[in-house]
Amino acid sequence: MFEQTKQITVEGVVKEFQYTNPHSWLLVDVKDKNGKVTTWGFEAEGPSTLQRAGIRPSVFPAGTKVTMTGRPMKDGTPAAIWVLAVRDDGKKFDPRAGFAVK
Repeated sequence: MFEQTKQITVEGVVKEFQYTNPHSWLLVDVKDKNGKVTTWGFEAEGPSTLQRAGIRPSVFPAGTKVTMTGRPMKDGTPAAIWVLAVRDDGKKFDPRAGFAVK
């Protein structure tokens, strides 16, 4: 359902962080050049994996400016697998880092 060879990057503002099992969703409002807002959904792992990656709901409160990179839906729906999030302060968050064995 997601493109495995393509990536998209969008800039926007966090609308909501659905920190749930089995998959979490970071919803980001993205404004196009004409001012139209589209809510993009970025799917990630569940809370336990995200916690190991240093990602908690408090990291992305509503209103946080963020640049999201992901693998988009094949059908063109504004959603993607979350690959990387970069907050306006430059801090980077990779949800897959929670799978790392230390």
